[in-house]
Amino acid sequence: MCPSKHFDVADATLAAQLFGQQNKHLKLIEKKLGIRLGSQGTVIHLSGEPAQVHVGYRLLEELCLLMRENMPIYPTDIDYAIRILSSDSSTSLKDIFCDTVFISARNKLIAPKSLAQKNYIDNIRKNHVVFGVGPAGTGKTYLAMAMGVAALMRKEVRRIMLVRPAVEAGEKLGFLPGDLAEKVNPYLRPLYDALYDMLELQKAQELLETGVVEVAPLAFMRGRTLNDAFIILDEAQNTTA
Repeated sequence: MCPSKHFDVADATLAAQLFGQQNKHLKLIEKKLGIRLGSQGTVIHLSGEPAQVHVGYRLLEELCLLMRENMPIYPTDIDYAIRILSSDSSTSLKDIFCDTVFISARNKLIAPKSLAQKNYIDNIRKNHVVFGVGPAGTGKTYLAMAMGVAALMRKEVRRIMLVRPAVEAGEKLGFLPGDLAEKVNPYLRPLYDALYDMLELQKAQELLETGVVEVAPLAFMRGRTLNDAFIILDEAQNTTA
């Protein structure tokens, strides 16, 4: 007989949010953890492998704590939460999900989605120089950009410098069309994309035009004076000594 546990949400409104429409959240948890969940009123019955049942129980506990902080829960959040708690079931999801880095112009909450991302932004807060190493798509540049924009809005810095090596990909810069700015623009596009995702278009363009936010290839940074600046060097592995 499979071990079982019972989790009581103890609040009908909270239980409805936790279960999701047509129990879609519970079904997702079942699929991801390989356990069985059954609900009766506000009580959830968990059964399956002991280790997975424990993770499922901790997940329900942590999700309820988040919802009591008025945080909406989406399937992607549950997916992230399962990955975090599967690595360390003692982790506090509240410490991670409620650590807001920045709220974008479209009221999009930018916050860490994993323990590694949480450690990353904590290190940016504590240290003057931080190296972020990891696979593509893990939020290294995006979170650094959010931290920079947040620091600028709080007037902790006077400007943001977004720097990237203009690595030639099979063709010389001199043969690309346009003036110098247009030649290097394709290499800097990921930085512009992140900036425009966080700020209103007009505000982002104003900051760029006034030089408060500057996007530049690394080769042009020699001899610059960079006081009171938040500097992000993207794709640093492509730099040379």
